[in-house]
Amino acid sequence: MGDVLCASAPGPGCCGCCSEGRGSQRNPGLQHVEAAPAVEQRPGIPFGAATSYVYLEKLCEGSYATVYKGISRINRQLVALKVFSLEVEEGLPFTAIREGSLLRCLKHANIVLLHDIIQTKETLTFVFEYMHTDLAQYMAQHPGGLQSHNVMLFMFQLLRGLAYIHRQHILHRDLKPQNLLISCLGELKLADFGLARAKSIPSQTYSSEVVTLWYRPPDVLLGATEYSSDLDIWSAGCVFVEMVQGQPIFAGTSGALEQLEKIWAVLGVPNEDTWPGLSKLPNYKPELVVSRRPQRLRMIYDRLSRVPAAEDLASRMLTAFPRGRISAQDALVHPFFSPLPPQLHQVPAGQSVLTVPAVRLQPEICDLFASYQKGHLSRSSSKFW
Repeated sequence: MGDVLCASAPGPGCCGCCSEGRGSQRNPGLQHVEAAPAVEQRPGIPFGAATSYVYLEKLCEGSYATVYKGISRINRQLVALKVFSLEVEEGLPFTAIREGSLLRCLKHANIVLLHDIIQTKETLTFVFEYMHTDLAQYMAQHPGGLQSHNVMLFMFQLLRGLAYIHRQHILHRDLKPQNLLISCLGELKLADFGLARAKSIPSQTYSSEVVTLWYRPPDVLLGATEYSSDLDIWSAGCVFVEMVQGQPIFAGTSGALEQLEKIWAVLGVPNEDTWPGLSKLPNYKPELVVSRRPQRLRMIYDRLSRVPAAEDLASRMLTAFPRGRISAQDALVHPFFSPLPPQLHQVPAGQSVLTVPAVRLQPEICDLFASYQKGHLSRSSSKFW
């Protein structure tokens, strides 16, 4: 897929849908699947019909799909319409088949909801729930690092979604801020499952050309193909520190070697004692092992020291040896989340954690400052678009 998935970043409501940039294979196509409507269906207006949706505006365009904001005539809700063109020679991108097949089976409050699939001779359209923005845009609107409570709330939802798909033996394989969608209330949802895979039992090997470079773990950079859920945990750890610090933590490199050097400069260079089997990885070279001692994360990313238990959670996620990384389920009960109400752990999978009383986003510092300047500081300042 390469290191940059799309020439243009997904816009608000885009569902992470324009970040394909991936090859296609011939495929007969997806069969229509009916999804349960979020509200009562209007009689006489069917699922699976192009006439059931009104196109409002183009949101973004990728290599294989264009995404539009629309409205459903079935239930009068806003939707995001991801439209694939069916080329006679190329066929349908295999990632579209994979994404549709997986999302049919995933029903969770922190996974983007696939409402409907529409197939014609010329196009295949995925109808997603409409989301107002993504984490990348949210962080761009609030530079310098997010408010610690909001980091906590976003991270809890991210891990909650990850724990769910990992229990289903599914790997996302492309976690990054652009693929984490956020509603106007602060709900966070995993999106863009084009690279996701159902992990078979017994285990099989997978491609090492997954995950955008900045969020790719060192074992995969070294050519590992027998990874598991630890792949997503590394990416989530990178996103976590980025939310706290306000900038990507392993950024600005042009290839796998430079990316590894960036990681080793922080974590130190592992050896066979700390990472059994390291020398057997396909891309391992002795010259990559230079003398570098690990550093405390907070010494480089100073904002981690201001949030209780943040450095410890980040360190447990960003461990070079993949089997040493904490699981998503265990991370949910890490002390970092202790300020959140314990009721969050009892919320059903299909229900948002924001339904728990008093659990909501708090205004970011720049929102508070802007509201103070305008002279109308209020709860409405928590809106972020």
